[in-house]
Amino acid sequence: MSFRLFVGSVAIAILALSGAANGQSAPDQYPSKPVVIVAGIAPGGPIDLEARVYSNKLTTMLGQTFVIDFKPGATGTIGAAFVAKARPDGYTLLVASASFTIFPSVYDDLSFDVVKDFAPLTLATQRTSVLQVNPSFPAKTLPEYLAYARANPGRINFGTTGAGSGSHLAGAWLHTATNTKVTFVHFKGTGQLLQEVMAGRIDVASGTLVLSLPLIKSGKVHPMVILNDQRSKLLPDLPTVSEQGIPDFNYSNWLGFLAPAATPVAIVNKLGDVFARAARSPDVIASLDVGGSIAVGSTPAQFRQLIVTETARWRKVIQAAGIKLSAE
Repeated sequence: MSFRLFVGSVAIAILALSGAANGQSAPDQYPSKPVVIVAGIAPGGPIDLEARVYSNKLTTMLGQTFVIDFKPGATGTIGAAFVAKARPDGYTLLVASASFTIFPSVYDDLSFDVVKDFAPLTLATQRTSVLQVNPSFPAKTLPEYLAYARANPGRINFGTTGAGSGSHLAGAWLHTATNTKVTFVHFKGTGQLLQEVMAGRIDVASGTLVLSLPLIKSGKVHPMVILNDQRSKLLPDLPTVSEQGIPDFNYSNWLGFLAPAATPVAIVNKLGDVFARAARSPDVIASLDVGGSIAVGSTPAQFRQLIVTETARWRKVIQAAGIKLSAE
């Protein structure tokens, strides 16, 4: 062997050892160990359920375990901050909801940038949301509700799943757009919120159809309007907000997956492709369809554009509503 060939071989070996030491996997070998999906929420609820559908599917498709690690707190910012600082090797991912694009506008002290510090993988699902009231509430349709709000400014108790949450901002958007005022009451979770609506202590709340549908069918809550821009086949007669004369209103509580920003492009593309194929599989579609969620499986570039667009949109809504929080 010539000296030049020997030196080249040594250099290649050193680079290979360096990559192994840094925990980087070659794309064709990825994943070679379990992958952790961080969720910034507590177990239970639609985010957990939908994330498990995908984690179980990827475990089957790739032959490595995809496990969910819950890091709840500060409306999801604790989990997002953890992933932003994680080793960018594809073994620590984030599952995020629409609240992810709300963070920059409600928190002055975020330790991460939702665009620069993450590599989007896929928009996995879009979830149908419904505005619902206690059956004894005097308004049963959106026009009746808005007329009541104008006649009784600030007297409607609008329940949310937390200050700065998607349900809070959806309500703020609706009432800013219609120049009406309500009193927002914040809870720590969907379960407690729905109990308060059923008891009549909270007048109205937005919620995901997967959790609200059993209560709607049993008559414990009354649905007024779909917050997305498309009707749901689970409640085909229920109109959307935009159909009720408020153009361009579309609150879609989605779920997506991201990696740390410096994750190798080849691994990002591989994960994006696998997530997209999972979203097209009949078993995933069927599992999500039961709860009124739609499997999407976008490309990484499409998901990035959604994050940029929604971040700008929520900034306008939040500035108009004067909402400001502190990430702790």
